[in-house]
Amino acid sequence: MNAQHAAFYAVIRTIPEGWVMSYGAVAKAAGLPRHARHVGVALKQVPDDAASVPWWRVVNGEGRISPRGLDGSDDLQRVLLEAEGVQFADNGRIDLRRFGWGG
Repeated sequence: MNAQHAAFYAVIRTIPEGWVMSYGAVAKAAGLPRHARHVGVALKQVPDDAASVPWWRVVNGEGRISPRGLDGSDDLQRVLLEAEGVQFADNGRIDLRRFGWGG
């Protein structure tokens, strides 16, 4: 695992249950502003101890789940977030003012 990914994972581990952070907020909190896309790459490569990296708590800057393809993880992410009490509007967005974690 590279140091950049480790920094992102460390930030993501701090997001409490029922809260979310955007990719950009994770990058900024890790000291790497403007590296939001790199957070996405890191999340695609989460290590085997995935339970310790709550990837489902990271959403895009609009408060939406970023589509990943046809693997079903988009639906899983929504189910996991809703189970933690995160609410989605009818348009599929999460109110980041209410559920956004500032670290």
